[in-house]
Amino acid sequence: MARAHQHPALPTRDGVSASCVALTPGPWHSLLDFLATRFPRIRRDQWAERFAQGLIFNAQGQPVEADAPCPPHTRLYYYRSVPQEPALPFEAQVLFQDAHLVVADKPHFMPVTPSGRYVQQSLLVQLKQRLGLDTLTPVHRIDRETAGLVLFSVQAHQRNAYQALFRERQVHKVYEAVAAFDPGLSFPRTRQSRLESDTQFFRSREVAGPPNSETHLSVLYTEGQHALYRLEPVTGQRHQLRVHMNALGLPIEGDQFYPTVLRGPDEAEDFSTPLQLLAKQMAFTDPITGEARVFHSAQRLRLAL
Repeated sequence: MARAHQHPALPTRDGVSASCVALTPGPWHSLLDFLATRFPRIRRDQWAERFAQGLIFNAQGQPVEADAPCPPHTRLYYYRSVPQEPALPFEAQVLFQDAHLVVADKPHFMPVTPSGRYVQQSLLVQLKQRLGLDTLTPVHRIDRETAGLVLFSVQAHQRNAYQALFRERQVHKVYEAVAAFDPGLSFPRTRQSRLESDTQFFRSREVAGPPNSETHLSVLYTEGQHALYRLEPVTGQRHQLRVHMNALGLPIEGDQFYPTVLRGPDEAEDFSTPLQLLAKQMAFTDPITGEARVFHSAQRLRLAL
């Protein structure tokens, strides 16, 4: 999988760091063959144009030619770009900034890092440009469809210290969600299950086996046939909250993936029906300063008072 990688010889371009992809053995006759096959959503002629512009680099940070051979187990670097990237009609808010940490309040529909049809519109690229911080890197991720708190490390050498908080479960995370209310279910309750990737790679599912996910759930209040739920994930599996709510027969309002996929990746966004899931609060002890940190999203879901 391609990933952002700060190559020392490759500067940030318009807030975008170079992405890195490892060359794998295969029937590739050229670097162009490899990239066009590895990333089929980008047309071959677009890759050819990037090569012609000198925008594909080797591990030494030097431009390479489209017809160059493909030595396996080496790396290529390139800058992500999307022709005619759509604009998102939302803006993230910066809730906190010091020399070590930036906390942003992300709107629905905005990816944390460049993904799919969004590069310049991603939260990371926007913050790099707005704050003038090329070294900014996300400490964790939330789904593009989810709104709320996202933490960024300012100093590259301090990122691991903040990430360790999440690995070691030292961050108390509180989410809010809107879903149907079932009077037959008792709350508060805990959901534990084993989550694995679904046959549709972008989804997760519950399977038999030792649990690897845990969520505490409670009802904040009800309104008609719906309720505002407080969700406290102990673990951080992909789509954990969405899968756990759906498994209880309470899919989150606006969910396009669970229980069924409602929209394809190339279909137009419907900004009027966001996923009603919000990363509302985070609390932890700052590993750099030793200070107690508590952050709250300023956003509210439809049932929130």
